[in-house]
Amino acid sequence: MRPDLLPLFPLQVVVFPRTPLPLHIFEDRYKEMVGEAIRAQSEFGVVLSKDDGIVNAGCTVRVEEVTKRYDDGRMDVITRGCRRFEVVGLNEEKPYLQGEVEFFDDDDPGPAALDLQEKALVQYRDLLAAGEFQQAPDPVVTDPQLSFQLAQALEDLDFLHLLLRNRSESDRLKRLASYLANHVPKLRHTARVKKLAPLNGHSTMPPGL
Repeated sequence: MRPDLLPLFPLQVVVFPRTPLPLHIFEDRYKEMVGEAIRAQSEFGVVLSKDDGIVNAGCTVRVEEVTKRYDDGRMDVITRGCRRFEVVGLNEEKPYLQGEVEFFDDDDPGPAALDLQEKALVQYRDLLAAGEFQQAPDPVVTDPQLSFQLAQALEDLDFLHLLLRNRSESDRLKRLASYLANHVPKLRHTARVKKLAPLNGHSTMPPGL
């Protein structure tokens, strides 16, 4: 592999720096890619896959642990996000996609102001209390990029990709708090409808909903 090319793994997921991502590797091309990364202790890039291709920004990951190897070469691994990048060119010389990338970080290194952190944390706790969210590890609240830790629980890939590209921790926290302020009430309403919905197969809602 040329040193200026990064192996790319298109997935329907967004990973952030210092957040975990478990993967089940089963395609031959990705067995090769991940196997090379394990042997070289190197990174590969995870990019969001959409119907019309991949987005042009992602985050590298490094394999922290191989939790299981199968007889046919499949493997379960735990990876962790490292560095954000933009894709400036693609290379298809190998079975898996590679990219010419430019790495980037925040223009205003965190942490953000405490009031912004606390506002986002309040909304995040409300999300947990709503009880319907993507299973995610406990956030590391001391991370200077707290927004990435909190965003792990969300499923809106377009919004997550927007956060990934954003180069301001303060702005990310503001956007995250605003998103959750709108999203959590919808979750609560959905949970209430499910709880009150009749179980007899009729579509009529109970009185008082």
